[in-house]
Amino acid sequence: MSPFPTICEQLMTNENAPVTESETSAELTEEHFEEEFETAGEYHRMAAMHFSAAAKHHLAAASADDEGDNESTARHAFQAFRHQLNAVQYAEVAIMDNDGLEDVSDDEASES
Repeated sequence: MSPFPTICEQLMTNENAPVTESETSAELTEEHFEEEFETAGEYHRMAAMHFSAAAKHHLAAASADDEGDNESTARHAFQAFRHQLNAVQYAEVAIMDNDGLEDVSDDEASES
């Protein structure tokens, strides 16, 4: 057995990872997720913000990989993945809350 942790083990432990601004913002947005939003537009905006953050972390992971910094690559990849999951959740809620889309699909189904 290797004394070095695998990439999965590195992703699962946060004890060596310093708290960054993006982690703090992720915690703040998780608090927002617990709140009730008024419109589907607000959910779409939150989804877009998380997709944007995920893209930034993917770019940072790619740069770190180019430099051979495996720890930074793993950290950014994990953060990108978390933002992507949050973005998909917000996008799903936005679609479920959009009653107008349900009416359109119901009308299309009845016309067929």
